[in-house]
Amino acid sequence: MGDKPIFTPFSAEQLMPQAEKLEVMAKKGALRIGIPRETHLQEKRVCLTPDAVGVLVENGHEVFVETQAGEGAHYDDVLYAEAGAKICYNTKDVFQQNIILKIEPPDAEEIGYLQSNSLVISAVQPVTQNSEFFRAMAKKKVCGIGYEFIQDQHGYKPVVRLIAEIAGTSAILVAAELMSSSHGGNGVLIGGIAGVRPTEVVVLGAGTVGEYASRAAIGLGVSVRVFDSSITKLRRLQNNLPIRVSTSTLDPKELEKSLRRCDLVIGALRGETRAPTVVTDAMVQKMKPGSIIVDVSIDHGGCIETSSVTTHEKPTFVKHDVVHYAVTNITSRYARTSSKALSNFFLPFLLEMGNEGGFEHQIVRDKSFRSGVYTYKGLHTNLEMSTWFDLPFHDINLLMI
Repeated sequence: MGDKPIFTPFSAEQLMPQAEKLEVMAKKGALRIGIPRETHLQEKRVCLTPDAVGVLVENGHEVFVETQAGEGAHYDDVLYAEAGAKICYNTKDVFQQNIILKIEPPDAEEIGYLQSNSLVISAVQPVTQNSEFFRAMAKKKVCGIGYEFIQDQHGYKPVVRLIAEIAGTSAILVAAELMSSSHGGNGVLIGGIAGVRPTEVVVLGAGTVGEYASRAAIGLGVSVRVFDSSITKLRRLQNNLPIRVSTSTLDPKELEKSLRRCDLVIGALRGETRAPTVVTDAMVQKMKPGSIIVDVSIDHGGCIETSSVTTHEKPTFVKHDVVHYAVTNITSRYARTSSKALSNFFLPFLLEMGNEGGFEHQIVRDKSFRSGVYTYKGLHTNLEMSTWFDLPFHDINLLMI
């Protein structure tokens, strides 16, 4: 017979109650965030204010700011340095960080500076891009997130709405300047004065830009009429505004009548790929001489046939005796307010990213954050962009399994 197993009795120490061992959470990840100076000639905004940088530094993160990055929004290097940021005098040094945060999409030179497996958060602006941009980003094997693609849990795009709110209000303020005699306008005050017919404004589009343009105009005592192809959007706009405004579908005859009478047109329509052109050259010819067109939709191709891109340095041109304003980046005109608004959006995202242990974990856990990804580890993950530019598509949700 074989040997019997030897029984070893428990010791007194082993029989004593033991302290419960709890799972210890992984240590928060320290982020290294680079904020380059925007090289686009018209871009004056910056993604993070000095106050936001201070919060990130206090939470153990490092922020590298290229010199003069906040100059356009009147945030100098001293303010960032006092908040704890490290000021970089070499552009390449900023792009060495694992997270790059910028307003405009990176250009070819900046893409060359990027480190593999880093995270780039910026606008994409697909209307201004070509397939080479997406291929270059994929070749670098970076994770690219377009902040205009990010959706919240309700399916809304918070950054798009944020920028649209500023753009809508800005359009009315810009128009008020252009209508004055000192700017070549008809000398019409954009407001309601006792005994004087109120200024008439036509707003094309009942989305966020149209809503905030209408809200600003109403506050000045202007007569507003809003056009849109969606009855649902028109109804929602009426419910959101403090008073009921005149609305109409995009009936060409009805639109032409309103254009003949109005003093100002705000173009605020968007489409799936580009804005639909609803105001023809012939319609513009019938408008009052000296009237104003502010085409906010120019970022998406413009919704007025006579519009063409202008700049902040030379913002207007005259065609058919009508003044056209079609600056592609209208919110940069109010760079400080826009920067604060964007900073308020990015700061919670970055803090949560640090708490999750880095952007890789954030992408896995946060569906809203994941919705903004358009390139991931060399793969194209945005269906709309892949279809538009004929790129191979990979579902980001399947890559997370």
